[in-house]
Amino acid sequence: MTTFNLTTRFFRTLLPLFLLALAAMSVSAQNTSTHVAIIEIDGTITPAMASYVESSIKEAERDDAEAIVLRIDTPGGLSSAMEDIVTAIVESDVPVIAWVGPTNARAASAGVYITYASHIAAMAPGTNIGSASPVNSDGSDIDETMKNKVINDAVSRIRNLAEMRDRNEEWAVSAVTNAANITATDALDLGVINLISPNIPTLLNDVNGMTVTLNNGETVTLNTAGASTETIGMNGFERFLQMISDPTIAYLLLSFGALGIFLELSNPGSFIPGIIGVLSFILGFYGLGTLPVNWTGLALIGLAFALFFIDLFVSSYGLLLVGGMISFVFGSYMLIDESVPGYGTVARPVIWVCAGLVLASAIAIGMLVVRLQRSAPTTGKKAMIGEIATVRQELKPSGMVFFDGELWGATLEHEQDSAPVGANVRIVGVTGIRLTVALTSEEEVNKVAEAPRREHLVPVSSVSSVAQ
Repeated sequence: MTTFNLTTRFFRTLLPLFLLALAAMSVSAQNTSTHVAIIEIDGTITPAMASYVESSIKEAERDDAEAIVLRIDTPGGLSSAMEDIVTAIVESDVPVIAWVGPTNARAASAGVYITYASHIAAMAPGTNIGSASPVNSDGSDIDETMKNKVINDAVSRIRNLAEMRDRNEEWAVSAVTNAANITATDALDLGVINLISPNIPTLLNDVNGMTVTLNNGETVTLNTAGASTETIGMNGFERFLQMISDPTIAYLLLSFGALGIFLELSNPGSFIPGIIGVLSFILGFYGLGTLPVNWTGLALIGLAFALFFIDLFVSSYGLLLVGGMISFVFGSYMLIDESVPGYGTVARPVIWVCAGLVLASAIAIGMLVVRLQRSAPTTGKKAMIGEIATVRQELKPSGMVFFDGELWGATLEHEQDSAPVGANVRIVGVTGIRLTVALTSEEEVNKVAEAPRREHLVPVSSVSSVAQ
């Protein structure tokens, strides 16, 4: 009997403890099963960044995430990309929490709109928010004609977001009209943000139990304490587009693109430098389109390559080459408008490396042209008479023709004549490196093509070897 009583008391004591442990395990399992998606808005707001945020929000919705945390550290960016992000946040079926962090991060320009659009806004200590005044895509102030229209539109947009999220409307307008900028502490005091949290785990505990209203009218109470986190990263294509928006990368692509096109124009026919150059040029301009570009700097870089090309056909005794290099270096330094904070600039060592490559290429091409100039009259002058060349630049009466692998300046024998691009002309004279040509018939072209090639006509490979 005594043993039975002891056993009964033992189970009566342990049973509540056992049930309490089960309840704790259940709560723990429930918190672990909920997860929060982390989306990192780190860097310039570009179309690639907007695409990444939009697709990541959709992924979080599909995965039934408890909430989305936008970790923000941005100097701003394109207004069109910002609008796409704001729209995705407003229409999200999952609560969105904006967190400006870690320490030293900022939400400038477009970052202000993104923070205001989020259901809950938080900042880490030592961060700042503001400077939302709209500017041109090149970073300059908008001209007076458009300024009022653009400012009014931006103010209306930030007012709507402030009313929607019950945040400080007066400061938001000041951030747009006066480029106001404040610290995390001031932002909390002014009602710009909801709380200050030093890190994301603390943030999730701080927002636990808060209630937000989604775009569809549904009210959601956050259950984020102890929730697991999952960072959604950019895909490879998005990372590539974001990478080329870096000032140094965009500058390299622009420089290599211009150099490739220059090499192709200097020695047409190989196509590889031209193809690579055009692709690099396009990608470089995409990157520059997301940055505050100084168009004077870009024009100076273009002028540099124009001078290099002219130098191939004009005896300037190196003056055009020197002028081109000065223009290239100055343009490179001026390319990114450094008065617009947060975007960085082109790395100075990269500028000098590119300048060296461009100079070496220009000198190499120039030396080859000089050697060809010296060799053409003595080795190929007589043999060229009667040969057929193809027009590459319309002859009216002067232009460019392509013969034996080389591009030549040419003038029609009769000034009243003209020849379109692609037409065949007959060489009737050679003066230095300039040809005198005449219109020809298809029958004459066929006769020249059928005739055996003259042995003393020097091919391009032979000219190159002689030049060496």
